[in-house]
Amino acid sequence: MPQTQQIQTVRNKTRSLLVLASVSAILSAACVAIPMFVIRPFRPQGARELEIALAVRHAGPWLAGVCVAVVLLAIFLLWKNARIGTRIGLICLFLLTFAGAVFTQVNIFEKMFHPYDSPSFEGADEAKVDPDDKVLAVTVGQQARAYPIRTMGYHHIVNDTVGGVPIAVTYCTLCHTGLVWSRVVEGRLLQFRLAGINNGNALLRDEQTSSIWQQSTGEAIFGPLKGQQLKLVRSDELTFALWKSEQPNGQVLKPDPLYAAEYDPKDWEKHVEKTPTVVNTTRSGIAPHQLMLGVTVAGQSKAYPIESILAAKLIQDRVGDQPLIVVLGRDGASIRVFEGTLENRHLTFAQGTGDKTLTDIDTGSVWNFQGCAVEGTLTGRCLAEIDAHKDYWFDWMNHHPESAVFKN
Repeated sequence: MPQTQQIQTVRNKTRSLLVLASVSAILSAACVAIPMFVIRPFRPQGARELEIALAVRHAGPWLAGVCVAVVLLAIFLLWKNARIGTRIGLICLFLLTFAGAVFTQVNIFEKMFHPYDSPSFEGADEAKVDPDDKVLAVTVGQQARAYPIRTMGYHHIVNDTVGGVPIAVTYCTLCHTGLVWSRVVEGRLLQFRLAGINNGNALLRDEQTSSIWQQSTGEAIFGPLKGQQLKLVRSDELTFALWKSEQPNGQVLKPDPLYAAEYDPKDWEKHVEKTPTVVNTTRSGIAPHQLMLGVTVAGQSKAYPIESILAAKLIQDRVGDQPLIVVLGRDGASIRVFEGTLENRHLTFAQGTGDKTLTDIDTGSVWNFQGCAVEGTLTGRCLAEIDAHKDYWFDWMNHHPESAVFKN
């Protein structure tokens, strides 16, 4: 083979390897850049692009690892005869590829909001929580726990077990939504982590299958468990003072001392209401940060403006075929929803006075905020509580597009 042809062959080989190394470096960087660009706050996410971004992030660690191997191979084959400029280029390509491989292993959201992997609790009397601060309250069997929202707003998720039931306590401050989900799916115990955000609502990832779950709905939207639905565990958003009066022996989530300084301030809602939203609510005529109490009964949903509940204190309404009552607690802040019937008998309620939350006009019985009759002929009977949770309108509308809205 003529010498000139040999030189040309070497040059072609060198050029091909450099192109391959360059493509590998770009691909490794893309494994980080694409998910970071798509799965981020204050940016709308379409279902298809979100799925692509999640797929890239899922495949990123091994794909970036292959890219590192390709660049190392190129260095091995070219280094001996490479010019100084080529060597510098190869080093730069390796550093870029290696950085991509490293960052695919990093959950940026958990760097911003550190997980609370070993939650600890203290008695209600010991907890340093302001009386008017809200807590997410859970009672399973004989065990009651309260999770201060200013703590939950930072950590987003606490994996816990209450009354022998494994639960994931979740809170998304951007959409003002606190929900508690069972951690058992098809007999498998899951451990959840913060995975990102989708149109203003938090995404969760389970460590066992790497499936991605929507916090507002409990539905798996990506991964091996896509389409599965987490089971809702009933919870209440109450003031700490009211919860403590109901559960004096309950336990309260303690702040994590490593990150307590980063917890949300007392007026966190005012700050969140100023953040941009990516769901267009213009056609509904309702502001995106209008705070609602969302209720779903037998597949039908309805949103109750919190300001309407605070003004009325008691709302008797119907969602589908289900009569219900929306009741404001004596603290003027906590809200619960109950069925408006007892053993198929429709009851009509009026506001009580003092500690007497309700009075039913039909029997004259007096009812407390836990939905139980404490005086009168129905003493000892309790109304069934209906799951309800707060949500900013943009998020509720996004996940419940057919929802009705209560009008005064």
